[in-house]
Amino acid sequence: MYALGYAGTRLVLLGLWWPATRYPAPHRLPRWRPLTYCLVSGVLWAASAFVPGSWRYIMWALLVVAELVLLLTARGRGLPRRLHTGLLVERVGLFVIIVLGESVLALVTSTDHVWTAAAGVVAVLGFTLLAALWWSYFDFGSSTAELVLGSAEPQRAYLLARDVAAFLHFFVTAAILCLAAGLATAVEEAGHAHLPRGAVGALAGGLALYHAAHAAIALRFGRSVGGVAVWALPGISVPLVVLAVADHLPPWLVVALLTAEAIGHLLYARWAVRRRAVAAGGPPRG
Repeated sequence: MYALGYAGTRLVLLGLWWPATRYPAPHRLPRWRPLTYCLVSGVLWAASAFVPGSWRYIMWALLVVAELVLLLTARGRGLPRRLHTGLLVERVGLFVIIVLGESVLALVTSTDHVWTAAAGVVAVLGFTLLAALWWSYFDFGSSTAELVLGSAEPQRAYLLARDVAAFLHFFVTAAILCLAAGLATAVEEAGHAHLPRGAVGALAGGLALYHAAHAAIALRFGRSVGGVAVWALPGISVPLVVLAVADHLPPWLVVALLTAEAIGHLLYARWAVRRRAVAAGGPPRG
């Protein structure tokens, strides 16, 4: 069902893109782009439904990589008009909200299966972690993206949107989904001495990937390496340290440490914004 549904979305996109192949030059879309990105991709996704066993997942991974590569070949030449950057940022943000909402749903479903005090503690910590990510994303990430994209000239705005809204946000949402899977397992395994390595890898690795993706976005927006490293290095290294010592930690403490990092990251971002506002002579941001 997943593969066939994905194939269906490719065919819908083919119908949306195909009229652009008939535009007058220079706005005409080359036919090979919708044929490869939509039609060929859709056929292969549909075919993957009939591939047996684990080979199916390998095929899915290869198809996702192929789509990302095709995406990065787009140059946006001959755009008929300027991108509506505000609408684009809003739509990407809505998708992040959906992914975060699914993460909360997974957390609640797991809690419903295990009614213990330990599971409740892990669930509350996990919800706090997701809330901190939500807060930092929409208070800083999306507002910065709208400001940078809106002030860029049309061609650069398109390339930034391609790299940030499409390519790098794939890793942002993938990281949140990894966190969701790890948190669900952490709730269910809350009464054990420690978490399985796979769950810790999804949890800590997901948070590290989340910060790494945002660091890449900041660098793509032109932020200095030093300025990004101040918050990115702790954000990536702390989850990796937790991953290294997780075999000696109870589940609640693993989630608590990752939650503390996310809250610390949020507080630092708020302090940095207020400091820059004061330095610029403007009112501090609340």
